[in-house]
Amino acid sequence: MDLLARTGRTGGGLAGHLRDPARVVFLALFALLAAGWLIVALDGGRFLTLESVVGIQQRSAALGIVAIGQTLAILAGSLDLSVAYLISLTSLVAAEVMAGQSGNVVAACAAVLAVSALVGLVNGLVITRLRVHAFIATLGVGLIIKGVVDHLYDGPAGEVPESFQLLGYARAGPVPVSAMLWAGVAVAAWVLLARTRLGHRIYAVGGGEDVARLSGIRTSRVIVITHVLCSLCAGVAGLLLAARLGAGAPTVGPDGGYDLESIAAVVLGGTALAGGRGGVAGTVGGVLLLAVLDTLFNQLEVDSFAKDVVRGAVIVVAVAVYARRGTRRVT
Repeated sequence: MDLLARTGRTGGGLAGHLRDPARVVFLALFALLAAGWLIVALDGGRFLTLESVVGIQQRSAALGIVAIGQTLAILAGSLDLSVAYLISLTSLVAAEVMAGQSGNVVAACAAVLAVSALVGLVNGLVITRLRVHAFIATLGVGLIIKGVVDHLYDGPAGEVPESFQLLGYARAGPVPVSAMLWAGVAVAAWVLLARTRLGHRIYAVGGGEDVARLSGIRTSRVIVITHVLCSLCAGVAGLLLAARLGAGAPTVGPDGGYDLESIAAVVLGGTALAGGRGGVAGTVGGVLLLAVLDTLFNQLEVDSFAKDVVRGAVIVVAVAVYARRGTRRVT
């Protein structure tokens, strides 16, 4: 399978564009923006204001960073359900180390990255050495983190200095700094997947672990690396949320649903849950699609039950469409 097939790119022409999940999700995003503008206008409001555009970017930044890491794990045929609890833990670690002092920002970031890498390493080793399925392994590690956090913290803790809070709220014109951070993570992941040996090996392992092993690829090492990278992305998201909240919060990860939401965004962007096919571009589109949906629902004051129903239906329909197309290609 060549790189074009793995990343979901196809030949030219309209039919080729519509077979590419990344392009499909961006077409769906533009259609949603147009429909949202029309619906809100008929309701007497304005949809694409500067405030709403900035809100969409800020709302999608943390989820987007986590989803980029989740993309790497899923492409390798794995996934990570511990990211939500890790986000809570890293937000607390960051806020406790900083404790309102700007001089501790570097130490806090280093501590967060170290904790995140350790959690990712544990996830990867449990999966590869103990041969535990990724779903169970990462869920178990996540519950361990939850137990530690619940035992040590009853509520928000620590304090983030005002200088670091700029990461969550500052912006250059209509572009928030948090969106720039997300864009940087996405570009780095794209370069990794498209321009490095590790990227090619991630696709190979996700496409068929046994075949990749017979080809001389150290599949266990690749899976461990992707989990470390996924956890590092969750740690960066924890730093971002600590900056936005001004403190660490023991429930910020689970309350935000960053585990299932990140997987949903990856799948919505056309990355196959079985691994080996997809990419970062589709994930970016999936995250933005979910963020625009949330903004539209908020402006229309839709209740939370209807929000969940519509979001779930969108994800199920998208996956069903991708699955049918994949079956037609094989046949």
